[in-house]
Amino acid sequence: MESTFFKVEIDGAVAHLILAKPEKANAMSPDFWEDLPRLTKELGNNPEIRAMVISAEGRHFTSGMDLSAFNNILDQGTEPARAAYDLRKTILHLQDTFTALEEAPFAVIIATHGVCLGGGIDMITAADIRLASADCSFGIEEINIGMAADVGTLQRLPKLIGFGAAMELAMTGRRFSAAEAKELGLVNHVYETREALLDAAIDMARQIAAKSPLAITGIKRSLTYARDHSVSEGLEQIANWNSGMLRAEDLIEAMQARMAKRDAEFRDLSMRAEKKTA
Repeated sequence: MESTFFKVEIDGAVAHLILAKPEKANAMSPDFWEDLPRLTKELGNNPEIRAMVISAEGRHFTSGMDLSAFNNILDQGTEPARAAYDLRKTILHLQDTFTALEEAPFAVIIATHGVCLGGGIDMITAADIRLASADCSFGIEEINIGMAADVGTLQRLPKLIGFGAAMELAMTGRRFSAAEAKELGLVNHVYETREALLDAAIDMARQIAAKSPLAITGIKRSLTYARDHSVSEGLEQIANWNSGMLRAEDLIEAMQARMAKRDAEFRDLSMRAEKKTA
């Protein structure tokens, strides 16, 4: 779990990724784009991990993509068609970085403070739950450098806050507060201080980690599927999912724990961890 961009902390079933380039406002340099999907997938392959929190060191969550580190991204070379082909590959790779959060088998909670700009919006819209401190401000900054956001904001944000609001924010590039973000539905909760924000994020992750991991991944997959499909397609998807994944063990354990007024204990999502310790 080594990284040149992130600090990785694991406490029981909760993983915590911390953006750790505060001297550069956690600008997303090339190692960010390599390490985030790699770490997410490695954690996803660990059946003992049931929730993940992403936060940041320093004054700001992130100022977005580190453009100075990608100064050759628009180099057209001598043959425009092949240069365009290479640029498209780069964009798709950057998109996959955040899709990894959406595809993770556990809940992903992002806690933002300071500023969350540009690529930061792309990232948080791919998370399952977004929390913010009261001092946090947001902005879809790509329009201010003459481009349309292309790493997920324009595709995911309208599903969270509505078409009209997303269009306005993307076209104007204006900053908006944590309070407005909550009113729009971009963030779930706002906390007075960064300390309270982090405490709440970790506490929420622990609450989710205590639930049935089969149920959590089923909720995540089904809600994401429903977002992109019709109601009838979504109903069929959850019927197929539960017919294959719904088992008596977790249901019985949940009911018995409630009756006994104790914490439920669920198996890990995969049997691989049990085989390793057997």
